[in-house]
Amino acid sequence: MKISEIVEKTGLESLNTHDDAEVEGVYVSDMASDVITGAKAGSLLVTLQTHKNFIAAANLVDAGMVVFAHGKRPDADVVELANRVGLPLFGTVDDTWTYAARLEKFRQAIGSPILRGGRQS
Repeated sequence: MKISEIVEKTGLESLNTHDDAEVEGVYVSDMASDVITGAKAGSLLVTLQTHKNFIAAANLVDAGMVVFAHGKRPDADVVELANRVGLPLFGTVDDTWTYAARLEKFRQAIGSPILRGGRQS
């Protein structure tokens, strides 16, 4: 699934410039250590965390994009770091649960196995 399709269908606001890459999963967490141990390369990460450590963790796992939920927005230095590593950043006013539900509804509508979650408990 292309980033542009996800942005269009789920109403995201772009926070930096980016290429229209493929996204291959979803991971929801507010803990950088959890992202490092559980997220897969190419994942869409949903979080409330807007600090540099989270960008570093997302870059380490080669995340496909980061969505900041609940109207959270990173500071300019965080956006600059994401730009340097080529990490697309987006925002939504939805809380994390609502945005995750929106993603699932979109996935079901298109019948895509691509937007499935990361680790299964």
